[in-house]
Amino acid sequence: MELLRDRDDAGARLTWLLSPLVTQGDATGAVVLGLPRGGVPVGAAIARGLGLPLDVVVVRKLGAPSNPEYGFGAVGEGGVRVLDREAMAVLRITDEDVERIEAREREILEARLTAYRAVRPRVPIAGRTAIVVDDGIATGGTARAAAHVARSAGASRVIIAAGVAAPESLHALMKDASADLALAALIPNRLAAVGQWYLNFSQTPESEVIRLLEEAAAR
Repeated sequence: MELLRDRDDAGARLTWLLSPLVTQGDATGAVVLGLPRGGVPVGAAIARGLGLPLDVVVVRKLGAPSNPEYGFGAVGEGGVRVLDREAMAVLRITDEDVERIEAREREILEARLTAYRAVRPRVPIAGRTAIVVDDGIATGGTARAAAHVARSAGASRVIIAAGVAAPESLHALMKDASADLALAALIPNRLAAVGQWYLNFSQTPESEVIRLLEEAAAR
């Protein structure tokens, strides 16, 4: 399977996939919501390609105490919290652990949200299609939380789009109605790490996220 060149390439491929979905009488009602940080440049490419507004939806992964990279849930704006109870049971994570980890992640979430809203006022999404974008989806926890944020803000339809995603995660996002549609530019049979499917998967700096949001606000 051909690799993605970079996040711009992922955005270009997703633009092609999304084009028929937002041009059937719905283009003016769609908003692209990038997940900071890596999802924002992908979303920016989609927004430019389809002539749609770009905004962010801020979520934070809840990582296991013994291995922060292993997510057992996620939190998002507006008090949204999504937990994987099966993973919690396996990892023996208690409700007290959840409260402690969530408090830390919400502090970071609020700080980032304040910085983003200083340069990009929130784009209303009530009654509109929300296209939630990330550079990759492994377990789907953060994407699920982002979809719930969009739903709670009144989005009439939620489409999740990623540069690369595990097929079982895309299926689960639609099966539990988190998303009306979930798609990806690349869907490998096995997804060990998102970065292995990009030729260039360098970290997106916070300054780049701010620049892209400023550019979107100016448009």
